[in-house]
Amino acid sequence: MTFDLSLIALLIGGYVALLFLIAYCTNKDLIPSSIVSHPATYILSMGVFASAWSFYGAVEIAKDFGHGALAYYIGASVLFLFAPVTLAPIAELTRRFKIPSLADLLVFRYHSQNVGILVMVCSLLALIPLLSVQIQAVSDTLAIITAPSESFDQTEPTFANRDLTAFGYCLLLTIFTMMFGASRFKQRGLVVTLAVESLIKLIAFLAVGYLAIWGVFGGMSELDQWLVDNPDRFQALIDPNPDQSPHALLIIFVTATLAMPHVFQSSMVNAHIKRSMRITSWAFPLFLMLMAIPIFPVLWAGQSLDVSWPVQYYTLAVPLAAGNEWITILAFIGGLSAATGALVSIVLSCTMMVLNHGLLPFSHFGNQRDLGKQLVFLRRVVICFIFVVAYVFFLTLRSRHSILDLALIAFVQILQFFPAVIATPYWSRGNRWGLIIGVCLGSIVSIGGFMVPTLLEFNSYNLPFLGVISVGSEHWDVVAVLSLAVNIAGFITASLVTPQSPEEKYSASLCTEDELSHPVRVILDVHSCEEIRDRLVSYLGPTMAETQINRAISELGISFSERRPYSLRRLRDRLESNLSVITGRSVAKGIIDRSLPYLLPEKEGSTDINLIESRLHRYRNRLSGMAAELDNLRRYHRNTLQELPISVCSLGGDSEVLMWNKAMEALTNIDASSVVGSHIDDLPSPWNTIISDFCASSNMHLHGQALSFHNNDHFFNLHKAQLSSPHIYDGIEGQVILLEDVTELKKLEHKLAHSERLASVGRLAAGVAHEIGNPVTGIACLAQNLKYEDTSEEALDTAQQILSQTDRINRIVQSLVSFSRSGDISGTQFVHIELRQCVEEAIQLLSLQKDKTQVDYQNHVKDDIMVWGDSQKLIQVFVNLLSNARDASEESGAVSIEASNLNRHTEIWVTDEGQGISQEHLEQIMEPFFTTKDPGEGTGLGLAMVYSIIEDHQGAIDIESPVDPDTLTGARFIIKLPHSVEPKPTDDQTNTVTLN
Repeated sequence: MTFDLSLIALLIGGYVALLFLIAYCTNKDLIPSSIVSHPATYILSMGVFASAWSFYGAVEIAKDFGHGALAYYIGASVLFLFAPVTLAPIAELTRRFKIPSLADLLVFRYHSQNVGILVMVCSLLALIPLLSVQIQAVSDTLAIITAPSESFDQTEPTFANRDLTAFGYCLLLTIFTMMFGASRFKQRGLVVTLAVESLIKLIAFLAVGYLAIWGVFGGMSELDQWLVDNPDRFQALIDPNPDQSPHALLIIFVTATLAMPHVFQSSMVNAHIKRSMRITSWAFPLFLMLMAIPIFPVLWAGQSLDVSWPVQYYTLAVPLAAGNEWITILAFIGGLSAATGALVSIVLSCTMMVLNHGLLPFSHFGNQRDLGKQLVFLRRVVICFIFVVAYVFFLTLRSRHSILDLALIAFVQILQFFPAVIATPYWSRGNRWGLIIGVCLGSIVSIGGFMVPTLLEFNSYNLPFLGVISVGSEHWDVVAVLSLAVNIAGFITASLVTPQSPEEKYSASLCTEDELSHPVRVILDVHSCEEIRDRLVSYLGPTMAETQINRAISELGISFSERRPYSLRRLRDRLESNLSVITGRSVAKGIIDRSLPYLLPEKEGSTDINLIESRLHRYRNRLSGMAAELDNLRRYHRNTLQELPISVCSLGGDSEVLMWNKAMEALTNIDASSVVGSHIDDLPSPWNTIISDFCASSNMHLHGQALSFHNNDHFFNLHKAQLSSPHIYDGIEGQVILLEDVTELKKLEHKLAHSERLASVGRLAAGVAHEIGNPVTGIACLAQNLKYEDTSEEALDTAQQILSQTDRINRIVQSLVSFSRSGDISGTQFVHIELRQCVEEAIQLLSLQKDKTQVDYQNHVKDDIMVWGDSQKLIQVFVNLLSNARDASEESGAVSIEASNLNRHTEIWVTDEGQGISQEHLEQIMEPFFTTKDPGEGTGLGLAMVYSIIEDHQGAIDIESPVDPDTLTGARFIIKLPHSVEPKPTDDQTNTVTLN
């Protein structure tokens, strides 16, 4: 049974057109996003791992290696089953730093452009033969399905036509890859296309397996009987060719999953790590298991049918020999899909490496206004070039080598990247020289011992002193193990012998598996986003620089006015990550390093506290054992500092804020989230000045520092401790600052001092009253005598005036003496007093202040209104209220005092005609030390004293302002005094103990 070549060519064209349609519909959002972003789509797209070599060559491996053929699938399955340990750290790195390829990962980790060039060259040496395998598989299967006889005779007239069809196939794939792979914005369509191809080849392979069991043998029981009748076939499964090593096969297939560039691209770069990794750890091994099921039935079916085509093509030859046209076509399409997916993904991974590490590092593209379009053009040129090289390589070989040999060449060469890749998250001591020396030594062994002898078709070297050394495809397993051993030895030895640069140490700390070891503290020499943008302009041009910085700021959720060093470091890293997607890690790092260089710490062991905190918070659920206990202890001590009622902040050696506790937030009204990571000089005033000055001073303590904020004066004691002992703090340098708010204490001190001054004035008033009282008494006596000695009307009038003035002096003196007394606030000594008399005494005292505003005091209190209380304390109340009313009034204004007896209390109104009290001051006016008067005019204690005295009298005080709703002027204090006061318990009463 054969098929017409034109029909197959049409089938190939239709299949590629279907791929175009799927990619186009995906990019135009014609396919639902639920399908595009589904984890199953991502898992199936990883099916590029099963290329045409595995679709066809797995059967040949089963013939040569027996059950060892499963190593191809077991190796990858084991790696994915333990994905949280083996793959997740690397996938997390690629996601977080937007690493686009394997070469960029190694450049990022080992901080060397030469590493990228080496990985690119070695990858091309390995992948060009693998690309040739895909083209050869399509060409050979095209020959099988259209050949009139079971032969590969290249002299047949149709052979040139098959080459031409293969060329057309490569041309179509080149156009497809340039359209949907050159631009990163169209790669969603490419991922969906690869997923569809994987689904097609899985269905095709399972269909061939079904045909082999039920179409060739007739069922499972008949297959069992055939194996019984042919024990040598089953024995070959258990005891394969002794010259072949399934263990070496397992080694290279385990490493290929991690180190093969196109597999790395699909499994790591495209991974949605948080959503898909847990599903991938079992779903992808399930996919591989389904791909492995038909292998041995297809092999046995080909042997049963005595197919003369090469074993590597039994997948197509079995349905062809069985005469099943539909499954034959399906098998051909399955092989075509396997080759197509591998070709596209391998070419894209090679293109990215060539562009990022072979072209861009040596190109000058600064000040370009349309860099994106130029990069797309370069990608398309490189894609076309790689397809041409692969096709020419295929024509050169002319099917002289089996696809198994060519695939093993690729896998053994790719094996050389495995030590460096696995060391990326797990061994921070590895360095660039270790990688370069290890890869070079391993590549020399693999290329000299396997690649060159196989391609040039010789099998031994005759070396001086060593004699004849067997090489080539017959000894691939020895070469593979030896090259890996030499690579590992060179990598470890060179890494231990040569020093790491500071940049390598920093990169290693970012890549370490737990991200907690040695996070180096680095400093940027820029202080704003605007400065970062201006520096990038000289390398990217104004348009590209503006676009990139706006994108990074949007992704981080910060503002363009951000100045915090920690946020600027994050912005720098995000810019580097975003640029690496466009230009590759090496070029992006070069641009960022030149425009925004890090100033590495001068002292060994300087640690980035913010980095430690963020990593511990992110990985807290992954810690266990001693690490979890230490983290719990860390969080306990941190919470202790956070909840302290005293304001605490800590600073790094470069004055960067590392901690800002809750008390500090409450005191400064600055959230920790907005200040942690910023420089102390960027804090709002006045905190930047007071803290930075104190940090720079040699004083460890500063007492009574005055600050004015929130329209109030505050007083602080400042204390600091230096953190500079490397034995205790692991090299962390900085300071801990403690701010103790002593404002209330200062207020109490001021109140006490004021009370002392009042007491002194009272004592002085009492002494003055005594000294004045004696002469005044004498004057009064003389005036009395004058009345009796001289009876003239003029003398009597004079004597009466003298007596009146001396009586006034006596009343003034008596008022001063009474006001100077402290009075007893205990309710047990309260008495009924005349309210009008108290008001009069207060008015008389205030009338003595001639230098104050003169107002008209209107005492409307009736003589019969009596209150229960302490007269001297109430006089103090009226003195304070009336003096405040006077100060608020205009010259000759009126201040009225009224009172009325109600049911259970007496209500007193003190009303003025001043400007009133603003609403914002009404809540604070009774607080101690609050005053609206000019400095030196008031202490802010008067109304507080009034409130205290009224409270001692078990009364209440309210304020109304404004009094006049039309003019919005005036203020009224309303005092409510009860008719009776409950006595307060004395100390003797509260401390009485009954003795029996």
